[in-house]
Amino acid sequence: MLPDEEVLPDEEELPDEELLQGGVANAGAVVRVGAHVLRPSNRRTPTIHRFLRDLRAVGFDGASEPVGVDADGRERLVFIPGDVAVPPFPAWVQSDEAIASVARLLARFHSASARVDPTGPWSDEMVDPRAGDLERSTLVVCHNDVCPENVVFRGGKAVGLLDFDFAAPGRPVYDLAAFVRMCVPVTDDGFAERVGFLPADRPGRVRVACDAYDDAAAVVLGTAGRAELLTILDRSIAHGGEWVRSKVEAGHPGFVEMWEQIGGQATFDRRRAWWAESRPAFAAALA
Repeated sequence: MLPDEEVLPDEEELPDEELLQGGVANAGAVVRVGAHVLRPSNRRTPTIHRFLRDLRAVGFDGASEPVGVDADGRERLVFIPGDVAVPPFPAWVQSDEAIASVARLLARFHSASARVDPTGPWSDEMVDPRAGDLERSTLVVCHNDVCPENVVFRGGKAVGLLDFDFAAPGRPVYDLAAFVRMCVPVTDDGFAERVGFLPADRPGRVRVACDAYDDAAAVVLGTAGRAELLTILDRSIAHGGEWVRSKVEAGHPGFVEMWEQIGGQATFDRRRAWWAESRPAFAAALA
């Protein structure tokens, strides 16, 4: 049982559990039961559920709606109907329109999260490294893991964000940079094609995301924000693989499998070399 969280009683008759595909940390442990989703909870679940309820209280309905925590320790959330892309990623999630719709949803999410209580505890695993040095007024609660598997689409448009396990206060541009890195994606063609991404104008697609974000954001990126996004990508790519490798070394089976599938450290080394050559094209696209 988790502190300060509603615990739901066992039900006498439960519908069958339907395994939901995707993810790494909780792969094979997320199921749908009727109108709800059950997934592993953790010590931050009470904070996350409070945050998700607060988002709805300020009018944002593009995120998971918490129900409570079951007696077996799994959190229960309302199922969001729609399509979720998993590797190999289909073409429909790669279009400019799809990327723009996620950016607009992310902008609305940031505007809402700036209006709710940011008190933790939050995850410290994917957090903005500059968050602790900045004024609270410049931060929002970031999702930090907006990848294709964590976005629900309907009719090709992003309508919901899933999996807030790595949420934490940070700069909006940090969250946007993480999203484009994973969803454009900002990586070499070899890795992109390995997980199903088609060849594309990736610098142009990052610009599409930034333009769409600015169209929907309460505070636009502007020239300085776009330059900051590139700086964040610099750091992320320079340190690429460190976090995943720590999970592998800890023996997490999902990350061990992923590490082997993507080719281990060599994949991140190739990405660094690719970024050194390709960064000017991204800078030009965002100028």
